[in-house]
Amino acid sequence: MTSRSGLDAHLVISRGGGFTLDAALKIEAGDTVALLGPNGAGKSTAVGGLAGLIPLDDGRIALGDRALDDPARGVFVSPEDRRIGVVFQDYVLFPHLTVMDNIAFGLRSRNVRRRDAHRRAAEWVERLGLGDLAGRKPPALSGGQAQRVALARALIGEPELLLLDEPLAALDASTRVELRRTLADHLGQFPGPRLLITHEPTEAFLLADQIHVIEGGAIMQMGTAEDIRLRPRSRYIADLAGSNLIVGTASRGTVGTGTVDLQVGDTYIAGPVLATIHPRAISLHLHRPEGSPRNTWETTVARIEHYGDRVRVQTGAPLPLTAEITPNAERALQLRERSAVWVSIKATEIGVEAA
Repeated sequence: MTSRSGLDAHLVISRGGGFTLDAALKIEAGDTVALLGPNGAGKSTAVGGLAGLIPLDDGRIALGDRALDDPARGVFVSPEDRRIGVVFQDYVLFPHLTVMDNIAFGLRSRNVRRRDAHRRAAEWVERLGLGDLAGRKPPALSGGQAQRVALARALIGEPELLLLDEPLAALDASTRVELRRTLADHLGQFPGPRLLITHEPTEAFLLADQIHVIEGGAIMQMGTAEDIRLRPRSRYIADLAGSNLIVGTASRGTVGTGTVDLQVGDTYIAGPVLATIHPRAISLHLHRPEGSPRNTWETTVARIEHYGDRVRVQTGAPLPLTAEITPNAERALQLRERSAVWVSIKATEIGVEAA
């Protein structure tokens, strides 16, 4: 795969019921952008437009200097000629073909000789750990195995753009963690732009360089995971980024973050992890709390935001977090930006999963 072309797209697509997708996406080669939003926000419509399954009503799609869809100029490149690899949530494998034939299908449809297509498919079979499954058909595969086949089929044709449409949504929790690592490895090796479609913030935060939050067909906020988490610009984004997501390393009931060692309830998990702390699980105090909370430290108030009957308080070093309290608690604590507070979190309130 040698592509170094970036994606520059402005998608305008009208659907029934008065819904219109009007979203700009710009992804540099080698970068992963997550399009994150709820069901009905326009994510699947964006995939259809980029893949050529849904023509644009207005706007433009270009990969490098090559226009793929430009209604104003009468340009429309068919899906099979776009050099775009797509991994769908439901895999879309051919049930009557073997794993090897499913992976080789894209090459065969471009008139690559069977022997050459199978030789290249065999390389991807080995690369994705599917060696014992090459002769099986999709009904005999687990969800994780089928998704690996779909990923190999998307990558074998050396696409210029990789689209991942909810690639982990249909998997169970343990398989999801394993395949997320596989995705991270192959995203890192893919030289072109990558777009991850998801409604799950954990996936976006772990896999993407930049996050675009979409609501009602429009991009409402763009930025890094920290930008989204610490500076949400709407009620939905505040809820979406509500949990504090912290990457660390677990060992014997402790998660090291680089600045704070968090005591957690899970004493068995080890290695790279994602720790999750809900804002309402964080208690704020004017003085060091009494008793023996497992996680306690002094910090300062960095930001205060009001969302109706909730107050979001962002704290500073040594570990920036977002807490959520009531307006009554805010008044009782007499919180102001840059004022000193103590944070306490119960070990059992910190969720941990392998990263």
